[in-house]
Amino acid sequence: MSIFKPIESYRRRQGYQLVAGLDEVGRGAWAGPLVAAALILKPYVKLPDLRDSKQVTPLARARWAKRIISRAISFSYGLVSEKEIDKVGISEANNLAFRRAVSGLKPQPDYVLADYFSVENCFCPIEGVRDGDKCVRVIAAASIIAKVYRDAILIKADRRFPGYSFAEHKGYGTAAHRRVIKKLGLSPYHRKSFHCL
Repeated sequence: MSIFKPIESYRRRQGYQLVAGLDEVGRGAWAGPLVAAALILKPYVKLPDLRDSKQVTPLARARWAKRIISRAISFSYGLVSEKEIDKVGISEANNLAFRRAVSGLKPQPDYVLADYFSVENCFCPIEGVRDGDKCVRVIAAASIIAKVYRDAILIKADRRFPGYSFAEHKGYGTAAHRRVIKKLGLSPYHRKSFHCL
C-alpha cells in the first residue's frame, strides 16, 4: 500500500497534465546555498519504496536520485547563494529558489505541488502541501534530488575549506561546527546573517 496521497493524480484528473513537485533543502543551514528542486515525473511512473530525503541514507538517496531523474519529463534546480540569503532574508530566498526551480522546467508545468510553502508571483498555480515531502510522491522525489544536489555542493566546499568538515554536517548547525567557527572564523560559504555562535 502506498504511503502517498493521490493529490498528483487528482490534479491530473482536473485537467492539469504537467504536475510538478517542488521542495527545498538547506533552509536552516548555517552555510551553503538554499537549493530548490522542481520535477515533473512521467505519468504512471512507479517508484515503489520512495521516501522523503530525510528518511533514507546518503547512499540510498544517490541511487534514488538517478532513478528519479531517469523517470522525469523535466527537472530543474533553483539556487540562492549565501550572499543572496544575507541580502534578502531566508523567506524571500525560499521564494526565489522556488521560482528559479519552477521557471527552469522545460516544458513548463501547469500546476505545482510544493512542500508546505506556496510561492509568490509564479506563472502557474502552486499548492503548498503540509508535510508534502512525506505524503506526495512528486514532492518526495523533488526532495531527494534537491538533497543530493546540495550535498554535492557542500562536499566540494569541504575540499576547498577542509577545516570546516562541510562534508560531514552539510552546513547545518552542530556543536562541532560551532567549535570550528569559533576557531577558524566564518568561511565564504557561511551565511553572515545567521547567528552561528
